[in-house]
Amino acid sequence: MAVFILPALFFLAFCVSAFKDRRRFSNAVLLGLTCITLAATLLFKVAALPAWAALTIFALAFTAPVLGTVAIGGFLIANGVTMIRKEGRRPANLLSMLAGLGIFGMIALLIAVPMFHSAVLTGVAATLTLVVGYVAFIFLCFLGYAFLYGRIKVRGDVDHVVMLGSGLIGGDRVPPLLASRLRKGQQIYEAQLARGSRPPVLLTSGGKGSDERVSEARAMADWLIAEGVPAEHVKLEENSATTEENMLFSKGIMLADKPGYRCVVVTNNFHAFRAAMLARKTGVNGQVLGSPTARYFLPSALLREFVAVFWEHRAVNLWICGALVAIGALATVAAAVR
Repeated sequence: MAVFILPALFFLAFCVSAFKDRRRFSNAVLLGLTCITLAATLLFKVAALPAWAALTIFALAFTAPVLGTVAIGGFLIANGVTMIRKEGRRPANLLSMLAGLGIFGMIALLIAVPMFHSAVLTGVAATLTLVVGYVAFIFLCFLGYAFLYGRIKVRGDVDHVVMLGSGLIGGDRVPPLLASRLRKGQQIYEAQLARGSRPPVLLTSGGKGSDERVSEARAMADWLIAEGVPAEHVKLEENSATTEENMLFSKGIMLADKPGYRCVVVTNNFHAFRAAMLARKTGVNGQVLGSPTARYFLPSALLREFVAVFWEHRAVNLWICGALVAIGALATVAAAVR
């Protein structure tokens, strides 16, 4: 049982950290470390099984990731084609295709390395593998914990339901992506009424873009009122241009209404975890809930969110990537000198 001490310690640290605040990115890393150390421990214990069972498990353990990587690469390229067809050729819509091509490029490099018998090329490939492996680990941590975070439910009374804005169609109309957030906010509002609570304030948050005729908050408020929400239960925050500003400016309105407020913030499911981290950063007292998003849109959207989270923690991430590159470079030089 002693071999399970390390994963148990990581899991305990995860539970304590998540209990203190579910909006920390460190929760995702601790969960990832729990899973990877547990998997390594289980593989270590496989040696105690009969030879045929151990060989089967080892074969599955090492072939499944390879086959899974190829399958994911193919899926991402196919999704990239769908994104271009449905959403256009904007750079943000190319992320899933570029990620898929990057996966196959990495596979091709690893296959080609043994053919050239070059210490330098081997070192470069090994260094890239280290960096890509680290980024992939952080991405899987983000993805896994974002999925868990998305299972949060509203408990107890809330004073405000904050709905984050996004771009408008034609300068004044709510697009389907934003309508999904508004429906979720309205559902929370109605659920609060059904349990006999005081009606929460529906706080729409979003400023006016250069190509928009009205603020996002105004268009969102009009949509909610048209859906039957009493106008006196809707407030607008019309000055924000980023998610962080959504949080900061909405926080000011909520504090003015009730210093001890409790809120729920609503965005789309792919954006919920990063929005939760920003809510923690800005001191907003509430969790973030996600609304449904079209399935074809999710891969690219999640990749964009991951890139943003990775960059927000760039000091640590770039330091680790730089250390891995340095280790690979030193190993390459040492191999070339021999």
